[in-house]
Amino acid sequence: MDHHRTPLFTALTEHAAKNPVQFHIPGHKKGAGADQEFRSFIGDQALSIDLINIAPLDDLHQPTGVIAEAQQLAADAFGSDYTYFSVQGTSGAIITMIMSVCSPGDKIIVPRNVHKSIMSAIIFAGAKPVFVSPARDSNLGIDHGVTTRSVRRALEKHPDAKAVLVINPTYFGICADLKEIVDLAHSYEVPVLVDEAHGVLIHFHEGLPMSAMQAGADMAATSVHKLGGSMTQSSILNVNTKNGLVNPYRIQTIFSMLTTTSTSYLLLASLDTSRRNLALNGHDIAEKAIELAQDARKEINEMPGLYCFGEDILGGEATYSYDPTKLTIHVRHLGITGYETENWLRDHYNLEVELSDMYNILCLVTPGDDKETIDILLQALRDLSEQYYNVNEVQELVVKIPEIPQLSLIPRDAFYGDTEIIPFKESAGRIIAEFIYVYPPGIPILLPGEVISQDNIDYIRDHVDVGLPVKGPEDRSIHYVKVIKEETAIFE
Repeated sequence: MDHHRTPLFTALTEHAAKNPVQFHIPGHKKGAGADQEFRSFIGDQALSIDLINIAPLDDLHQPTGVIAEAQQLAADAFGSDYTYFSVQGTSGAIITMIMSVCSPGDKIIVPRNVHKSIMSAIIFAGAKPVFVSPARDSNLGIDHGVTTRSVRRALEKHPDAKAVLVINPTYFGICADLKEIVDLAHSYEVPVLVDEAHGVLIHFHEGLPMSAMQAGADMAATSVHKLGGSMTQSSILNVNTKNGLVNPYRIQTIFSMLTTTSTSYLLLASLDTSRRNLALNGHDIAEKAIELAQDARKEINEMPGLYCFGEDILGGEATYSYDPTKLTIHVRHLGITGYETENWLRDHYNLEVELSDMYNILCLVTPGDDKETIDILLQALRDLSEQYYNVNEVQELVVKIPEIPQLSLIPRDAFYGDTEIIPFKESAGRIIAEFIYVYPPGIPILLPGEVISQDNIDYIRDHVDVGLPVKGPEDRSIHYVKVIKEETAIFE
């Protein structure tokens, strides 16, 4: 295929150049009806291709023209049989994956440290999650992916599972042996779905981990916008039908059900053009990002009190390979938290990081970086090291997670069940009807349908008391929690 072509973007610019008189949405009509400050900032060229699914521009819900061509080119670039463009982010692609293979009551094997979109999809589908604990890194205080061994145990116990979902790579860039996990699941005739949100570049460079499509996975949701140059909220779903375990027509149907009918052509065009750039230049731009990141990693590891893992982390079942463009910087030996580090970098260097937790910050090196941006990061970290090393007491690294609770109801039944609000401290033994996540380390502690234990209550309250962010429940202070209402027996 000719990857110099951009069928959708070209059709948009050619249509805009004709300057048609528009009596259709969007109502700003090429910017004329927009707020003038916004119009001036965004520019008339962008607004001129903010269009809708009129005949010359195809329809994402049933593509037969330029969108279909753009998706075929993307499939060729990413090594898939089908590629679907998402204007609902990777979350929309993940929900599509799960809902296309799971019906009410079906089991799906998932890591415990899943993105909230995965649990949303399980609730929408009425599926029953079979949780697998990720491997925990006691040196860094982070979680990796699931291992082949743990997936095998789950499949042996639940051979009727409709899918296995794997995160590859993790947020921190770590991968297990995905090919081994895929081959194992396929031996049970179970499809493998991959949350590949943080792995768009791995398709284009042999020095990066194996991609989901290269490993033979059946579906993979991939965030082109995170690292591949497209606009925020634009992602793709890659599908491999060679194993006969997924149905591309059902996938398209589910995708259409979940997607707005007012699809953003700006987002779609950015996917089309990013595919061109990655297909033609992906190896070179990935190589540049890798070199910049590896140079930065070497210098960071020479700074007192800072540590950035590299190949030294490899060798375990959960640490089969890694993406070097993710700089996970461990700051505990400076006597400060990752949260404090993030704020310090913002206040002193106008520098924003991707993520912080109790012990680490995460910085992403992408094709948008150059030596100048890396030098700013390194200078900031040198100053941080000089200011804090050997000043504060170094806290012991503690990562304690309660056992995974008993799942008493499938999440959908709990989420939509008859509920009541009770004091959290009095909730032991009750079935929770909402989510509670505690960071760090990012694993959900309680999910709808699980039985609350006293250990859960103590663990969560300890984190709330020291000011760590808690996500999920309607009462953010966690004084109250929503649980399934218990019916009192009626006696004649």
